[in-house]
Amino acid sequence: MSSFEVIGGKQLKGSITPQGAKNEALQILSAVVLTKQSVTISNIPDILDVNLLIELLVEIGVQVNRINQDTYQFQANDIDVDYLASEKFRQKSGRLRGSVMLAGPLLARFKKAFIPKPGGDKIGRRRLDTHIIGFQKLGAHYAYDESIGCFTLSTDALKGCYMLLDEPSVTGTANIVMAAVLAEGTTTIYNAACEPYLQQLCSMLNRMGAKISGIGSNLLVIEGVKTLGGTEHRLLPDMIEIGSFIGLAAMTKSEITIKDAGVKHLGIIPEKFQQLGIQFDIQGDDIYIPSQESYTIQTFMDGGILTISDHPWPGFTPDLLSIVLVVATQAIGSVLIHQKMFESRLFFTDKLIDMGAQIILCDPHRATVIGLGRKNTLRGITMSSPDIRAGQALLIAALSAEGKSTIQNIEQIDRGYQFIDQRLQSLGAEIIRKA
Repeated sequence: MSSFEVIGGKQLKGSITPQGAKNEALQILSAVVLTKQSVTISNIPDILDVNLLIELLVEIGVQVNRINQDTYQFQANDIDVDYLASEKFRQKSGRLRGSVMLAGPLLARFKKAFIPKPGGDKIGRRRLDTHIIGFQKLGAHYAYDESIGCFTLSTDALKGCYMLLDEPSVTGTANIVMAAVLAEGTTTIYNAACEPYLQQLCSMLNRMGAKISGIGSNLLVIEGVKTLGGTEHRLLPDMIEIGSFIGLAAMTKSEITIKDAGVKHLGIIPEKFQQLGIQFDIQGDDIYIPSQESYTIQTFMDGGILTISDHPWPGFTPDLLSIVLVVATQAIGSVLIHQKMFESRLFFTDKLIDMGAQIILCDPHRATVIGLGRKNTLRGITMSSPDIRAGQALLIAALSAEGKSTIQNIEQIDRGYQFIDQRLQSLGAEIIRKA
């Protein structure tokens, strides 16, 4: 098992470019199955989760041609759908929650799909109800096959309908949209997710010949078409990386410029970091963060302690709450972090407490961070990364801490962050990867 050895307390300086968006990539790559024609995708991040999904595409028969480091050409004109019921597919897809998004495209095009029990982060219950109920409303039959250990979906023909989602699930919405584009008639999805990555997916599908309206809202209307064609698509910069780099700069008192940040797609993210007292300038599509000796958490207008919580877009993404929590440990002031979506995502705070942070874990969903303005500098310890986002948060903590930290199980970090050690080394970080 690999690990990072980090010598903290060093100020960093320089420019860094965010990778392509991981969460968008998993949706867009799944969508290539919807057509026989060629689809070219650029700005694909070279990370474990994305590479695993590309391997799965190859194994079901998609022709994959890597044009350059971040650009691939896909052609799904000879798919073996039954491979998805194999033991080999179940083992591999069980390591990747994103594999569930192959179900919608396969069901739409081939009238059947298989969903093994998904893998991914251990951050609490992550149900598939929204996906499966949406498929059922479109006319799919659903069952659990104990003999092969996975869910099976089949249909004679998907037919458009009206549906009100019980939650605005991003992956659930994406899966249902990909199924509906080839269904007969019109599908209306209310309480749909409207994240930028979902908007990107819908725009790409429209370029392929789909008829989706309401993009960017929570009411999507999809007129089914017979077939889809090929297209080209470029992924957005990863907003989670961008938020991570803003937090890293503040924690380490560093001067960092985030290049090509896709600022117009960041929504409320910059404002939330400003509420922590972090200063930065937006220069075109770049974000410049100057070196700051201190940063003070804002309060509400009535003087109440600031609360930062996750919420469906355009609210604050849950994937950045781990970063916000870590950054707050070295701020002046206090903040309540409320993680509504996942009940296990705040459990990594015990490692930060061991490093000297002042955090009260109120319950599985809430933590109060008492920022002491660097009076108590974090100290290096040995710790293990429990999930992608907590792993990156712990790496930021280690880079700001005094002494040496060892972060184990960094495969979790590699699942979501491309060559993160090398890229931070270019800014002056002292990180060594140990096999």
